[in-house]
Amino acid sequence: MLIDAHVHMFSEKIAQKALTNLANICKSPYFTNGTLSDTKEKLKSWGVDAAMAMNIATKPSQQTVVNNWAASIDDPNIYSFGSIHPDAPDALDELQRIKDLGLYGVKLHPDYQGFLIDDPKMFPIYDAISSLGLPVTFHTGWDPLSPDLIHATPQAVAKVVKLFPHMTVIAAHMGGMARYQEAEEYVAGLPLYIDTAMSARLCSPEQFERLVSKHGSERVLFASDCPWSRSCDEFAFIERTHLTDREKENIYYKNAQRVLGLSQ
Repeated sequence: MLIDAHVHMFSEKIAQKALTNLANICKSPYFTNGTLSDTKEKLKSWGVDAAMAMNIATKPSQQTVVNNWAASIDDPNIYSFGSIHPDAPDALDELQRIKDLGLYGVKLHPDYQGFLIDDPKMFPIYDAISSLGLPVTFHTGWDPLSPDLIHATPQAVAKVVKLFPHMTVIAAHMGGMARYQEAEEYVAGLPLYIDTAMSARLCSPEQFERLVSKHGSERVLFASDCPWSRSCDEFAFIERTHLTDREKENIYYKNAQRVLGLSQ
């Protein structure tokens, strides 16, 4: 079984515009057309059984629309995360609505939402996320939108995890995209999850294996960051490592089942 814990998709109305804009920023190809239907088709062809959909409100005014769309996805194999924008005056109320809508967690992207992950202004939001029992996925490490300012450094991730020990944190991109040495030093071993998104492209197999070994395979989620990477490429990358079958089983689906509260 394979659960991809980091997939992006958009409503058909905005998918093409969103992908075009993001591709111009990322200078990267994309492997779906961004819609739900095409994403599901591609994931199936890549051997993925289920996916966690990461939705992001990049403006305060987008919260309601983004979360309504996330909640409208009626598919037993798509587990949608909602989003709030830290600058929205009703951000805390929207977190409660995310819970009430039955969404599976919260996605925050410090670069696209313009905040530092350890900024005290975020602490009431983290308190609310913790109280609601919602897992939160952060983009961590480098991002092409803000190449000179890392909004979620591995050191800052570690600080947040220590300040909010009851919050289920997923630090995407192995705890710090393109900052893997710092992730190994500051994040690995802490009580949080990391995901494998973009590892096939940016992380060496040796570094990847060290991170998994130090962090523990029980807290690593298989992920691609689709449409920017193909799940099958991330799978092939992990298959080439020296991880044991038990470690791979944890990464491929068992840990995601635990995060999502699914029976195993």
